[in-house]
Amino acid sequence: MFDAPDGTRLAYHRIGGDGPPTVCLPGGPMQASAYLGDLGGLAAHRPLLALDLRGTGDSAVPADPATYRCDRQVDDVEALREHLGVDRLDLLAHSAGATIAVLYAARHPERVARLTLVTPSPRAVGIDVTVEDRRAVAETRRGEPWFPAAFAALQRIWSGQGGKAEWAAITPFVYGRWDEAAQAAAAAAAARTNAEAAAAYYGEGAFDPVAVRAGLAAVGAPVRLLGGERDIQLPPHRAAEYAALFPDAELSVQPAAGHFPWLDDPAAFLDHVA
Repeated sequence: MFDAPDGTRLAYHRIGGDGPPTVCLPGGPMQASAYLGDLGGLAAHRPLLALDLRGTGDSAVPADPATYRCDRQVDDVEALREHLGVDRLDLLAHSAGATIAVLYAARHPERVARLTLVTPSPRAVGIDVTVEDRRAVAETRRGEPWFPAAFAALQRIWSGQGGKAEWAAITPFVYGRWDEAAQAAAAAAAARTNAEAAAAYYGEGAFDPVAVRAGLAAVGAPVRLLGGERDIQLPPHRAAEYAALFPDAELSVQPAAGHFPWLDDPAAFLDHVA
């Protein structure tokens, strides 16, 4: 445990043995870090410190709900670095958690040793994932038994007619394999998510994509961006666009993977990330 600058008590979970750790920032947004597990066995290669963002998991609820906004949580990462007593962090971030990671890297480039972005959200850097982008990825799943109902729901969402039922129906598109493990993960996600915090996470004024891009251009640390071939949220060509924003970035696209590549194929995930 450690204290954020505003006094909020924050928790992190060490997974794996001794040695310099990789700090892991979860997505959701605002889902407790437990869903990351050991990241497909990555903890056997390097210890992981999975941070529970404020108001999630074992971390305390802040006095001011405005601090749920993603840019306000950058200071929590810096406080963790100071708590660990290290000059630089190895950071790994998934999905919406990558927003905090890139804001941290843009604000504190000298504090980042290595940065790994796993199927990152593109919002902070202003990359527009279009309906056509998503449709092209979705069409690759046409042979799946769940496709007709899920694709019909996706079309209703695109037409502005989507409600809770439609958003639930498209869940299989998020995973590269809609098997028991994926279904269990999807079922657990809502219980692990702070809905109030998620609603505030991308609040107005959280970031300026132009300024973020300029900040990332000054990041000298090596960056690995891992995309999923079937990721409807960040299709591969948009992942390549994202990686190009860094001076020293390597893009990997995991075959047949969705938004949670360590669940789809742990061995392949480790080949790309470990």
